[in-house]
Amino acid sequence: MSPPAVLAIFYISFIILGGILLWLPIAHTGDMGLGEALFTSTSAVTVTGLVLADTGAAFTGFGQVVIAVLIQLGGLGLMTFAVLLLGALGIPVGMPQRLILREDLNQTSLSNLTYLARIIMIIALICEGIGAALLAFVFVPEFGWNGVWQAVFHSISAFNNAGFALHPDSLSRWVGNPVINIVIPALFILGGLGFVVVGDIYQKRKWRKLTLHSKLMLVGTAILIVWGTVMFGALEWSNPETLGTLSTGDKLWASWFQGVTPRTAGFNTIEIGGMHDSATILTMTLMLVGGGSTSTAGGIKVTTLCVLLLATVAFFKRQTTLHAFGRSLGVDEVMKVLALTTISMLLVLSGIFVTSINHDGAFIDLAFEVTSAFGTVGLSRGTTGDLDGIGRAIIMAIMFIGRVGPLAIGFFLATRSTPRVKYPAGQIYLG
Repeated sequence: MSPPAVLAIFYISFIILGGILLWLPIAHTGDMGLGEALFTSTSAVTVTGLVLADTGAAFTGFGQVVIAVLIQLGGLGLMTFAVLLLGALGIPVGMPQRLILREDLNQTSLSNLTYLARIIMIIALICEGIGAALLAFVFVPEFGWNGVWQAVFHSISAFNNAGFALHPDSLSRWVGNPVINIVIPALFILGGLGFVVVGDIYQKRKWRKLTLHSKLMLVGTAILIVWGTVMFGALEWSNPETLGTLSTGDKLWASWFQGVTPRTAGFNTIEIGGMHDSATILTMTLMLVGGGSTSTAGGIKVTTLCVLLLATVAFFKRQTTLHAFGRSLGVDEVMKVLALTTISMLLVLSGIFVTSINHDGAFIDLAFEVTSAFGTVGLSRGTTGDLDGIGRAIIMAIMFIGRVGPLAIGFFLATRSTPRVKYPAGQIYLG
C-alpha cells in the first residue's frame, strides 16, 4: 500500500481503539453510546474539538486521560511516536517507516526525519510543561489539586490546537484573565506555526538567515492575527450577546482571543452562537486558512494563502515567477497550491451540501460546523449536537479528511512523473 493509505489506516485504528476505550463504563459518567464515543475519539485524534457532550462532566478522569493521549498522538503525528519508540528499543527505522513518517510530517525529503521527530517531541514537551505550570496559577487556586490536571489537560489541548476544554462554556469564565489570554494563545500559536519554523528560529535566531518558508509563516501569521483581532473587535464591539456587556478591558482581551483562536485552536471566551453573521464569516475564513505545515493545525495553511496572493500579484504584474524576501518560486509551487485549495474548497462545499440534506437548520450555522470540522478547529454554534446519526457520520468523515487528507494530498503533490507522450499546445479563453 502507498504511504498515505497506511497512514490513514493508522489514524482509523487509533480512532476505533480510542472510541472503544471511551465507551467503557470506567471512562464516562452516564449513558454513552458507541457512536458518541467514536465521535469524541475522532475529534480527539484529528485534534478538532467538536463534542457532543461536556468533556469535563461526561467523562471520568480515566476518560479525560484517554482524550488527552489521543490529542497528543493525533497532534504530533502517530508515526512520530512510532519512530521514537523504535529508536528507544534499538530497532532501526527502515525505508517503509520513513516513507510513512514523511507523509505524517508533510515533508518532501527523507533526510533528517528521525531528527525532526525528536525535535518535535522535545519542543512539544517543553511548551506543554511551561504552559501547564503557568495555567496552574489560575486553575489550582480555584479547583484545588484537580486544577493541576486541568492545567495539564488544557496545555496539551492548546498546544495541539485541539480545543477540548473541561468546562461547558470552554474558557468563557476567564474572558478577562491575563494568564489565560496569554498562555493559551501562545501555546496554540507556537503549535500552529509548525515545528520546522520553531526549529529554524531556534537554530538560526536571525531574520536574514531564516528560510523562505519560515519568513512567510511568521509574516503571514502576524498579519492574520492583527487582522482577525481588529476585525472581530470592530464587528462585535456593541453586540450584547458577545462583547457588548463586557468592560473595555475584557472586550480587548476577548477580541484578541477570538481573533487568533479560529486558526484551528478551537477555544472560545465568548458565546460563538451569538456572533453576527459578519463575524461568523470572518471566523470561517480564518478557520479555512488554518496554521502552518508540519504543525498541529489544520486548514489549507498560511503558506498556501501567501502563495495564492503572490501568484495573483505576479499575474497582474505580468511576471512569470513569484518573488518574496529575495527568493523566487516557480510554477510548480503555484500548481500545488491551486490543487490543494481547489480540493479543499470542493470538500467543504460537498460537506455542506450533503449535511444539509438531512438537516434543515440555519444555513450559516451548518456551514460553520462543516468548516470547523474541515479546518480541525472545534468552534461550534451548537449545531453538531442537533445532527442525526448520518449528519454526525458526515462531520466525522470531514474531520478525518481535514486532518489526514492534506497529508495524503501532499504525497501526490510531492510525486513527480514525466509524461511519455506530449501533445501540441492549445488555447482556451479565460475570464
